This record gives sequence, C-alpha cells and structure tokens, in this order.
Amino acid sequence: MKYLRAIGIGIIIWIIGVSIYNISFFMPILENPVQQANTALFIAVVPLVWLGALQYYKKDNHTQGYWVGLTFFLIAATLDALITVPLFIIPNGGSHYEFFTDPGFWLIGVEFIAIATLYWYAKVHTKFSNG
Repeated sequence: MKYLRAIGIGIIIWIIGVSIYNISFFMPILENPVQQANTALFIAVVPLVWLGALQYYKKDNHTQGYWVGLTFFLIAATLDALITVPLFIIPNGGSHYEFFTDPGFWLIGVEFIAIATLYWYAKVHTKFSNG
C-alpha cells in the first residue's frame, strides 16, 4: 500500500467533506441544520471516496479496496478528533464522546470502506480477472 498517497488523498477528502458539512449549515433547506449537514455529508462521501479511490489506483493496483477505504476513514477520524471536534463540536456544547458515539459517524465510516471496496471490485479487480 502506498501510505503517503492514501493519507494525502484522505486529507483532501476530509477537507472537502468538512467544507460541505459546514457550508450546508448556511443553506436552510431542512428544519434541523445538523440533520441537513449530516445528510449532505452522507451524500457527498460517495463521489468523494469514489474519486479518491480513482486517484489512489492510478499509482497502485495491488491494494484491496477495503484497506484503502479504511485508511481514508482513519485519516478522517483522526482529523475529526484533532480539528473538527475541538473547533466545531466542543464550542457548541458537544464532546469527543458524543461525536464518536453518534451512529451517523459510524455509518459514514462504513460508507467510506464500502465505496472504496466497491470501486476496487468494479474498476481494479475486474481488470485483473478479465485478463
């Protein structure tokens, strides 16, 4: 696995994801801005991780998608713990505990892994299987 490449792409995915999450607060579509931001992030993660996997697999075609998705998610979770929670959650009365025990956080984590794995099966694994 090309760790520095995966980490770099994971950081970019996190930056764009946090930006989408924060911007969604300024667009009053739903009554609950937190639910709206989580929904926006959930939707945005699909193309973000897909495009991240596309970039990753331009230089590596041997790492199974599960590991790439897990790496992307671990980078996002680490940056959330170090930056997102202290800057955005704690000032609004939240905590690390609340953030990391939210089922939505873990659902998005599963989404990271599932999308990267799906990309690997659809675009990388099939190339080797077919010849």
